[in-house]
Amino acid sequence: MAYTSSAIDTRDIAFPATGATIKTPAKTAPRRGLLTRLLDVMMAARMRQAEREVARYLADTGGKFTDEAEREIERRFLATPSRW
Repeated sequence: MAYTSSAIDTRDIAFPATGATIKTPAKTAPRRGLLTRLLDVMMAARMRQAEREVARYLADTGGKFTDEAEREIERRFLATPSRW
């Protein structure tokens, strides 16, 4: 008996006589490491904190995003060194 490659997608093969279906597992991406997941969580927390601070600043200054407000936000949050 010889085996050859086939152009038919064999991942989902149905057997009409029995109604059974063979499903092969899909390839999954490798799990991310602990350090990578920890860094992602820390970056997301820092992003949420920055968004809260910007929202608080805009609320304190009247809630309008003007050119002056944009310059002040950049001065406050982009010019200062990170606290991490």
